[in-house]
Amino acid sequence: MANVFDPISLRSVQIPNRFWMSPMCTYSASAEQETAGRPTDFHLGHYAARAAGGVGLVVVEATGVRPEGRISPYDLGLWDDSQVPSFSRLAAGIKAAGAVPGIQLAHAGRKGSLNRPWLGGNPVGTDDLGWDTVGPSEAAFPGYPAPSALTTDQIGDIVNAFGEAAHRADEAGFDVAEIHGAHGYLLHSFLSPVSNHRTDEYGGSFANRSRLVLEVIDAVRAAWPADKPVILRVSTTDWILENPEDDRQAWGLDETVELARLAQEHGVDLLDCSSGGNDRVQIPAARDYQTANAAAVRAATTLPVAAVGRIDDAQWANELVSTGQADAIFLGRILLRDASWVNNAAATLEAAPRFIEQYGYALAPVG
Repeated sequence: MANVFDPISLRSVQIPNRFWMSPMCTYSASAEQETAGRPTDFHLGHYAARAAGGVGLVVVEATGVRPEGRISPYDLGLWDDSQVPSFSRLAAGIKAAGAVPGIQLAHAGRKGSLNRPWLGGNPVGTDDLGWDTVGPSEAAFPGYPAPSALTTDQIGDIVNAFGEAAHRADEAGFDVAEIHGAHGYLLHSFLSPVSNHRTDEYGGSFANRSRLVLEVIDAVRAAWPADKPVILRVSTTDWILENPEDDRQAWGLDETVELARLAQEHGVDLLDCSSGGNDRVQIPAARDYQTANAAAVRAATTLPVAAVGRIDDAQWANELVSTGQADAIFLGRILLRDASWVNNAAATLEAAPRFIEQYGYALAPVG
């Protein structure tokens, strides 16, 4: 079985190890109309530091395919060709620091138009840099304004926007594209009957609720080079079916497995298995609250999976990979605490750290 420090190939892209940086929003782009959505010097330093710290793949945070697809006015976006040069600089910086550059393409849907989390994260209105949100139905995320239900024509426009953003990401030099289908944002909100109350071809049955996700995959795959991989991030459960006191229909593991099989047929190369985010429910505190579902998807399909969530122990991460429960490990908060956590984990696992040349010569053993 593989070791977490073994390389892995997805299509023609070889990633030097299985420790990857999970997309985490920093809410640090300009909100000014002329420069909105563009990465800044902060983003370059932030991502390049983690790349130099040893991760094999850096997936840049949720990047809106439309202005109204952002979580906040301060999010990244790739809805316009003029944004490409700033992303090119970012992708080049990640490569120069030794990692493969990836990007997460996203539409926030009914969970958009929010303030920065450290300023409360509350909805902002159209008079304060915000916008009117959209979703599959007029069902609001608890505590947020009700969205407008998308028409089928508007859905088609969003599908096209994902494809156009993927093309721009390729032009910018990214080698991995991740589609954000988790955490209650637009694609997840279509998947789950908690938020999708439609009665047309995009609602009701599993086939209808998954239609938009598959259309987005097809659009991204058509615009993205055939030799570069596409990843799909999903929430494996809404954490509602697991609650015996909650009798609502919801998204869960069984439908995730079914979606994984379809996604693979449509050209997805790996499933990034997260959870929750579509309702305000209690999430278990167990260490394997998400990794167990990743392992279940891996066992039930032939699609590679990445596990994420509360993984801050190198030995356990290696066990997840070496026992075939996951093919890769996405790291989140631990990399915010320690940009070089992966290189330090290499020492723990008696593997070779991946120092960039500028550091490696100085860190070589003396004598």
